[in-house]
Amino acid sequence: MSKPNQEPLVLILAGGRGDRLSVLCEKRATPAVPFAGKYRIIDFSLSNCVNSGLKNLMVLTQYQPLSLHGHIRNGKPWDLDRLHGGVRLVSPYLGPKDAGWDRGTADAVYRNLPDVMEFDTDTVLILAGDHVYKMDYQKLLNFHREKEADVTLGVLRTSWEEAHRFGVVSADETGRVTEFKEKPKQPASNLVSMGIYVFNKEVLYDRLNTDATRPGSQRDFGRNVLPNMIEDGDRVFAYAFEGYWRDTGTVQSYWEASMELLEPSSGLDMYDREWVIYTRSEERPPALTSGQARIERSLVSHGCQIHGHVIHSVLSPGVVVEEGAVVRDSVILGDTFIGKNTVIDRAVIDKEVVVGPNSYIGFGTDSTPNKLEPQRLNNGITVIGKLAVLPAGLKVGRNCKLGYGIQPKDFPSLDVASGETIE
Repeated sequence: MSKPNQEPLVLILAGGRGDRLSVLCEKRATPAVPFAGKYRIIDFSLSNCVNSGLKNLMVLTQYQPLSLHGHIRNGKPWDLDRLHGGVRLVSPYLGPKDAGWDRGTADAVYRNLPDVMEFDTDTVLILAGDHVYKMDYQKLLNFHREKEADVTLGVLRTSWEEAHRFGVVSADETGRVTEFKEKPKQPASNLVSMGIYVFNKEVLYDRLNTDATRPGSQRDFGRNVLPNMIEDGDRVFAYAFEGYWRDTGTVQSYWEASMELLEPSSGLDMYDREWVIYTRSEERPPALTSGQARIERSLVSHGCQIHGHVIHSVLSPGVVVEEGAVVRDSVILGDTFIGKNTVIDRAVIDKEVVVGPNSYIGFGTDSTPNKLEPQRLNNGITVIGKLAVLPAGLKVGRNCKLGYGIQPKDFPSLDVASGETIE
C-alpha cells in the first residue's frame, strides 16, 4: 500500500458578506478589510499557511471579490506564485447543475468537490479568512492524525458573555466532541469553534454529498454537517488552541482588536521575524512627523504625514493629519485626510475619506444606538464609509454611520446626532 500524501489541501473560506461590519463591507468582503495599518485580515490566514509549510491553497470567494482578488492576485508576496501548488482564487459561477451563489460554508466547499477530490492528498484543512491570529497548523494536523479523527476542530476558550456568538463545543477528557451548537442563546460551554476544520478527504466527500441531499439543510458546517457527524458517531475531535485569536466580524470586535495592538500584552506579536505576517505592500515614502506633531501609543504606517496629535490609534498608509487635529482611540484607513483643528474620537474611518477642518467626529457622551443598525453600532463607535467627503465644521455624535461616497450636499445640517445615519 502506498503511503498517503501528508501534504494537505487548504481551503480558505473568504466569501462572507460581512453585514456586521456595516459600511466597511459595503464594497468588499470581510477578509479584504484593512487591519493593523498595512495588512488585510486575510493576510493572517495566508501567512499562517506559508509559515506552517503549507503551499497548496484555494481561496473561495463570493461577495464583492474584486478587492480581495486584487490583493492576493498570484500570491507572490506570500511565496505562493509557483508552478506546482500555490494559491488559486475560486468564485461561484453561472452554468450547469449546482451553479450559482453558495448557500452556506459547506455548500461553498461542496461546489468545488471535483477539484478537491482530484488533489493528491488524504487531508483537507478548511479555514475562515476573517480571523486575526498566528497558528502553526502542523500541530493541528499532527493532532488530527494521532487521534485518527474523521474531522478535527480548532477550538479555544472565550468569555461566557461572548460564547453565544460562536459555535459552542462540548468535549470529553480525550478531546472527542460530544456536542456542537451553532450560536446558542444559552451556551453549555465556553469552548468555541475557531472556524478551522481538518477533514479526511473521503469523509468530507461523503458528508457533503449527504448534506446536499438532506431536506431543509442550510448547507453549513456548524449548523448541519458537524452536528450530524457527532450524532452519527463519527470521530470528531477538538484541538485546543491557547494563543491569540480574534474574530473581527463586528464593528466592535474589529475596533477592539485594533486597539489591542497598541498594548504590550496583546498576545499578537507582529514583529516576530520567525513568524512574519506577509502582505502586498505599496511603495510609499517614510512617515513624516512635523514639529507640531505628537504621537502617543499608536501605529503609524508608511506614507503618513502627521502635523497634529495621534493618540492611541491605528493609521494605515497615506493618512494625513493636519495641524491642530486630534485623532484619538480610532482606526483610520488608507489615504484619508483629517483637516485642521478637527477631532476624531472613537471612530473607524474607511479609505480615501476627506474630513473637513474644524469638525468633530464622535462628539459628546450620548451613546444612543444607531437607529438603522442598533445591533451593529451600539458601543459609541462611529463609522465612515470609503470616499466620503465631509464638510467643514461638521459635528457628528456617537454610533453614527456616514455612508460610502457621501458628499457635503448630502448633509441636511452640520449637526448629526448620535445614532443617526447619513447615506
